[in-house]
Amino acid sequence: MVGVYSKLDGFPSPEEQPEYYKNLSEIGNLNEQDHTTVLVVESSEKGIIGGVVYYNDMSMYGSGGTATQELSASGIRLLCVDPKCTGMGIGKALTNECIRLAKASGNQQVILHTTQAMEVAWSLYIKIGFKRSNDLDFSQKGFPVYGFRLMLKKVG
Repeated sequence: MVGVYSKLDGFPSPEEQPEYYKNLSEIGNLNEQDHTTVLVVESSEKGIIGGVVYYNDMSMYGSGGTATQELSASGIRLLCVDPKCTGMGIGKALTNECIRLAKASGNQQVILHTTQAMEVAWSLYIKIGFKRSNDLDFSQKGFPVYGFRLMLKKVG
């Protein structure tokens, strides 16, 4: 993940956001947190080619802004796909699995954050049905981070 994020045009470098990159490098440890699941896609030839962190409880989400106060909500963070594997539907599959988990848990919404540097992901989220939510926006050390929300239909 560190390699992918550090090469995004317009995204802060490891020198500018060392704590963020430290978290990326230790992503596997998040599975030890309550209400948190790291999902990955593996290839027999290439190893891990995609991943995302799913939060079933926003209090564990760990972002800036107001997102951690949202009730009956799941969160998606740190979606990442190997650049050599883009266009294969990996990001969409990971995002849809997070939505499925949120529905199964009975949550009413899914929240995520992204940046201008993540244009491909931004476009994907819009196509899936996420809407911009200005109330979730925040600034991380002067770097704008944009909130998105997907309202889930109640089952039954």
